[in-house]
Amino acid sequence: MADTQRPLSPHIQVYRWQVQMVSSILHRATGIALAIGTVLVVWGILALASGEAAFVQFRTCIGSPLGLILLLGWSWALSYHLCNGIRHLVQDTGAGYAIPQFVRSSWLSVIGSVVLTVVIWAFVLIGGAA
Repeated sequence: MADTQRPLSPHIQVYRWQVQMVSSILHRATGIALAIGTVLVVWGILALASGEAAFVQFRTCIGSPLGLILLLGWSWALSYHLCNGIRHLVQDTGAGYAIPQFVRSSWLSVIGSVVLTVVIWAFVLIGGAA
């Protein structure tokens, strides 16, 4: 086989970044973030079940600036993974594979997730749950 001095398989450095590529990477990354962030949810449930002292400690940690950033990131990851998952379900039916439709649906997943996250946090903050 001739030595061509090129990668054997196309790699991320070969391609120009496009929204479709980013949406695929984000879908995987948000799946990982959701798995890791679920530890916070389990901690909150266990603290709630353990009594008032444990829950106050949990609320203190999660109410800190770092805790709020983690919750905001986790809620966006959940929103994005949901929107992009719905997009994938639609594509599983065979629809939306034309390049313009694919690009449009990728952007709709990103925009929809941001809107959904804002709505969730508006509901939480206005409802007094924070």
